[in-house]
Amino acid sequence: MIYIEKHPTDSQPIRTDILDSIFAKMVLNKAIRDFRRDQILREVDQTLEERNKEKFFQLIEELKSIS
Repeated sequence: MIYIEKHPTDSQPIRTDILDSIFAKMVLNKAIRDFRRDQILREVDQTLEERNKEKFFQLIEELKSIS
C-alpha cells in the first residue's frame, strides 16, 4: 500500500487506494448521468415526433434534475 502525505504539517497521510476508490466512483457516476442524459434526449426527440406534450414535459423535468 502506498501512502502520500497531504501536507507536511498534517499527521494523517491520505491513502491512495481511498483516493482511487473515490475517483472511480466519480467517473462511474458521471458515466451513468451522461448515459441517462443521452437516453432522455432520445426520448425527447421521440415525444416531439409523436407530439406527446405531457411526456415531453416529464422528460424535461427529469433532464433538469440530473443536470
